[in-house]
Amino acid sequence: MNENALNANVGLKLRALRLQRNIKQTDAAREMGVSPAYLNLIEKGKRVMPFPLLWKALRYYQQDPEQFMSSLGEGRVDEALAKLLDEPLLKSLDIDRESLQHLSAEPKLAGTVAALFNLYKNTRTQLENVMAQLSAEEKARTSGSGSNGASPGVRFDYSPFDEITDFLEAHKNWFPELEEQAEALRRDFDLDRQVTSAQLIRMLEKRFGYRVEFEPPPEGSSVVRRIDAENQLISLSPTLTEQPLKFQLAASVGLLTMDRERLVERIVGGFRMRHSETLRLIKVNLANYFAGALMLSYGDFFKEVQRTRYDVELLSNIFGTTYETVAHRLCNLSDPQRLGIPFHFLRSDIAGNISKRYSGTGIKFTSGGGSCAKWAVHLAFLNPSQLTRQYSAMADGTTYFCFAKVQLQPIEGSIVRGTAYSIGLGTHAENAKMLAYGLPTTDLKRDAVPSGISCRFCERTDCNQRAAASYRFAFSFDEYTKKDCFFSPLLVHEAHKNGSHERRHEPAPATPPKDTVKR
Repeated sequence: MNENALNANVGLKLRALRLQRNIKQTDAAREMGVSPAYLNLIEKGKRVMPFPLLWKALRYYQQDPEQFMSSLGEGRVDEALAKLLDEPLLKSLDIDRESLQHLSAEPKLAGTVAALFNLYKNTRTQLENVMAQLSAEEKARTSGSGSNGASPGVRFDYSPFDEITDFLEAHKNWFPELEEQAEALRRDFDLDRQVTSAQLIRMLEKRFGYRVEFEPPPEGSSVVRRIDAENQLISLSPTLTEQPLKFQLAASVGLLTMDRERLVERIVGGFRMRHSETLRLIKVNLANYFAGALMLSYGDFFKEVQRTRYDVELLSNIFGTTYETVAHRLCNLSDPQRLGIPFHFLRSDIAGNISKRYSGTGIKFTSGGGSCAKWAVHLAFLNPSQLTRQYSAMADGTTYFCFAKVQLQPIEGSIVRGTAYSIGLGTHAENAKMLAYGLPTTDLKRDAVPSGISCRFCERTDCNQRAAASYRFAFSFDEYTKKDCFFSPLLVHEAHKNGSHERRHEPAPATPPKDTVKR
């Protein structure tokens, strides 16, 4: 133990002894023959404790010197506080064992902190349960008039990420201020069509005065980029390959540009936000947008998009970027003078979790509860080496052409240790003829796959892969009548009626449309 740590430990131990005996600091200082201010500094580890004064203090606290000295290296943390070290929230707040040890010197404070944290956890759990119940009840009450089965009204589960999606869609994912700044930088630094990491590093050094260093993150950390404004340093993980490295550098340029030009405030304007986190999330999304604009110049990219007929794989080779980056950029082509085909974008993992989404086609995504298993973005995992293409027909008659590609990034040769995402794009079916991937069809109604948004909001009565009952139907079933999927709503004409068995429970819908038992 070094000298500073020893002084701090001695001070903490003496403070703990004094508080255990309910002795005021002023009374202890008077008995030891020092000022209260000096004793306060000793207890905080900011002054060296002279040995004569230490022995006087130990006699005053009736503490055995040998026992006291042997306990200095223990660094014991209060048991209730020690349990908090494994809590996810504490890990995110950078509270380490040493910090908790300082709290342990204040028994009452330590107990209060532990009690408050446990109260927070319990309250948070109860609140989540209440919100889930309210959300389910609201969705069940609201029949909804929006397209594709999305329910209007109060959204109890409206998260900051939902707010971000609404913000991007309100702007049609088009931010001319960022496009202008990106084009100016491209001109000033004479960037090539295939931007290199070396060019971006030079830009950061010359334009912003930032140094770029590559250093491995601490053990157990997955941080790949950190911007240190105070020291004007950007730290990057040496494990980044050229394409993701370029994106992180370009996003860093975006963040620094937005800070310098105060672009976020100008772009957000009067957009009303319910969540305190939303503004910072908007900044992250705008930085990613800027990265795409910097690496894929709108004019050049738009020209190649038209020439290649939206061939995402070919475009990624032409511009030296990832498939996902090109797919993102296709959703930015909203310049009124150079307008691209509208797309919706999805990124899904193999479990069906949607981690990114954007709707430029009007399709309505749910904020939770999963998505339709019939979508191309999920089916792509069945053939990860090929592009999955299909027409998808929604229950309201809207038809889309969708295509998806799986992107694998193994670590140490292992996909399980790395990442596996499916990147999906979709547009209105009539636009399929403009795409290199378009499927020929003479009968769209026959060729389109019946789809929905998610099981909870789907109006289909004949889906063989439902994972849950729909809020749009009364949940009724007949133990004597089996459909191909248990959660498929039972139609009135399908139900068993007064045969050899008597129906015990007849569904009682309020106003059943056609022959369904819909709410």
